[in-house]
Amino acid sequence: MHADPAPPVLIDPFQRRIDYLRVSVTDRCDLRCTYCLPKGFKGFEEPANWLSHAEMSRLVGLFVQLGVGKVRLTGGEPLLRRGISELAGKLAALPGLRDLSLSSNGTQLAQHAQALKAAGVQRLNISLDSLDDACFARVTGRDCLGDVLAGLQAAQAAGFAPIKLNMVVQAGVNDADVARMVDFSLQHGFVLRLIEPMPIGDTGRQTQGLDLSRLGQQLARQFGLVPEIKGQGAGPARYWTSANGQSSLGVITPMSQHFCAACNRVRLGVDGTLYLCLGQDDQVPLGRLLRAGASDDELIAAIHAGIASKPERHEFNDQPAKIIRFMSQTGG
Repeated sequence: MHADPAPPVLIDPFQRRIDYLRVSVTDRCDLRCTYCLPKGFKGFEEPANWLSHAEMSRLVGLFVQLGVGKVRLTGGEPLLRRGISELAGKLAALPGLRDLSLSSNGTQLAQHAQALKAAGVQRLNISLDSLDDACFARVTGRDCLGDVLAGLQAAQAAGFAPIKLNMVVQAGVNDADVARMVDFSLQHGFVLRLIEPMPIGDTGRQTQGLDLSRLGQQLARQFGLVPEIKGQGAGPARYWTSANGQSSLGVITPMSQHFCAACNRVRLGVDGTLYLCLGQDDQVPLGRLLRAGASDDELIAAIHAGIASKPERHEFNDQPAKIIRFMSQTGG
């Protein structure tokens, strides 16, 4: 009697197992955050080139067959994509998918939270760069902080827990709001993650960040938090916990202390382009191959070839002008 073969896995040239796929369902967004998209930007992908729900499900299903157990739906703003809950339900039903999550700016969350939970989305990451109305409007281009806070309340009512808040910290813009954000997160049971801006596109290069490794340690002392021995999941954040042992504060430091050695992810753009690194141009046109009639075996071969060329690390510090595409074009 022969034992069943080991399940397939994706291993890159640096022996990193790739088991996490981020899927952009749209490159459109209803905000214009200063570090992401410039005002008046019109270079969005034509909707005719967007993968359909069926095409996305097919490609994601192939990744899951290859050992990817975590999928995150992103954008742009994914809640702008029509039928997002139905797509989430199709993906959640894929055999072998262990974790389905979604990143959002929260403006549309109040009307989608219950449906997303029912569809099988397990976790939410919500962008929130300030609790000050004026600062929020300055960063995002819209005066809609109340909509985001209502969305967070609806998400908690729907049963999402914990909810992670992502705050991109900009020197001289919202850095004075960080302590208030920590206090807000502790009061409401959120996990706050402070993120250093990356030089992706002109907007990213024009954004001045801070060394968040140092700031995280200062905040931990201020709020009586202790380092978490093992961060949540295999992600890039380093966490501190509150007295009850719950993760409360994390920092993501692609600039001051990069985490490329543990990278376990790739990204699928709304047109099916497979991006192998945020800070490199390596990519595979899976969507174009799919629409040209490629079989599943041919698509799997293309995925393997892409993973075999995944670069070792980004070069944000060495070549900050290298990536000209904007963050929304890659997928959050």
